[in-house]
Amino acid sequence: MQRPKIIIASVAVAAIAAIGGTTAALASGSSSGAASSSSAASSSSARASSAPAGTAGTVRTLQATVNGKTETILVNAQGLPLYYYQPDPAAKSLVTGQLAVAWPPLTAARPAGAGLSGKLTAVSDAHGSQVAYNGHLLYTFVTDRPGQVTGQGVQNFFVATPGIAPLAGTSAGTSAPAASAPATPASGGYGY
Repeated sequence: MQRPKIIIASVAVAAIAAIGGTTAALASGSSSGAASSSSAASSSSARASSAPAGTAGTVRTLQATVNGKTETILVNAQGLPLYYYQPDPAAKSLVTGQLAVAWPPLTAARPAGAGLSGKLTAVSDAHGSQVAYNGHLLYTFVTDRPGQVTGQGVQNFFVATPGIAPLAGTSAGTSAPAASAPATPASGGYGY
């Protein structure tokens, strides 16, 4: 059943196109005008972190519907669902270019958590101080709204849950509580 993935991916592409050419130029590494790139970066930052200072890196839990089933998921300060990218290794984001435009990383030098059973950390990478939960780097999805999950299983991104197993090769792998859910979904995700 590939149609939901195609539809969601199409919506994401349309959203990316609506963001504008300067953001696309920034994501592709184009150097056609430093001023437009920095204005695109600041507008992208404002959109991604419209929470009051000090709350941008806050991670909490929320009940949301994921593929027709109510689940407890991780969300950011604005209530946007958080995802992990299955191919990401420990401490390094593979999400770059246009993929990072559609899946903005959650960044904060000192992330804070509420109602979490795992380990929340900040990892220095190409995105700055990216927030990780049990070693999994966290991202949002441009088509999501608070409490609404639209990116589950899209492009190897999966909703982060409080019980996600620690990623091998991280300090979370030895100090986090035992997980109640697998880190990688069986057969490509929740029903996809």
